[in-house]
Amino acid sequence: MTIETTNTVYVLNGPNLNLLGTREPEIYGSDTLDDIAGMLEDRARELGLEIDMRQTNHEGMLVDWLHEAQAEGARAVLLNAAAYTHTSIALLDAIKAIRTPVIEVHLSDPMTREAFRHTSYVGMGAVECVSGHGAKSYLIALDTAANQ
Repeated sequence: MTIETTNTVYVLNGPNLNLLGTREPEIYGSDTLDDIAGMLEDRARELGLEIDMRQTNHEGMLVDWLHEAQAEGARAVLLNAAAYTHTSIALLDAIKAIRTPVIEVHLSDPMTREAFRHTSYVGMGAVECVSGHGAKSYLIALDTAANQ
């Protein structure tokens, strides 16, 4: 059975991203997740896309949402797995198990930070990574998703 691709892009956010705007603004900026959602909604309209934006602090929920993205025929997934980026083989396996393209997103540039952030399990399965542009990383990734 083939699932028809929709114009929906899932935007999945991992642990502690619910604290954006107040959490280490010198690293992550002052935009909240709601601010980012608003920017994405505006850009998605221009591109003829719909956004399904979610956040969880639980690894298994991200895995479930990746599976759901494929089952629902999402065009792509923008995934900011936060700390799970560097620890979760389960997320890597979920990304590899689905056909929906996953674009890794980071507000900061992990390669310029602590050494443990230099390994990205998410990146091992993602089609692309956008990092280091603050909230604009999501917009750049959405533009990439529009071409998937």
